Amino acid sequence: MKKIIIFLIVFFLIIFTSITKNSTKKIENKIYDTEENLRLLKNKYEMILLDYNYLSSPQKLLEYQSKFFENELVEVDIINLKRAYLKENNFLIREFKINKKND
Repeated sequence: MKKIIIFLIVFFLIIFTSITKNSTKKIENKIYDTEENLRLLKNKYEMILLDYNYLSSPQKLLEYQSKFFENELVEVDIINLKRAYLKENNFLIREFKINKKND
């Protein structure tokens, strides 16, 4: 009787250990996959940020203007800009409202 009880305890311990190791392995795989995805997204973000900063720098914008548009682009005062939109099949043009903060 004592041998059967010891055998059952050992058997349940082996089963419990196996289940625990299996679930731990699944969790580790999920963590690894998530870390890899984060690493790839971080690299992609850094490349996009570099691209954005490089392409939108004032020097680059002026270079693109002279290279591609030559004299087609003109400087416009922001106060003279208008806003156009459709409302009930009517085309409306309104002025921008500029909020000035008092410093």
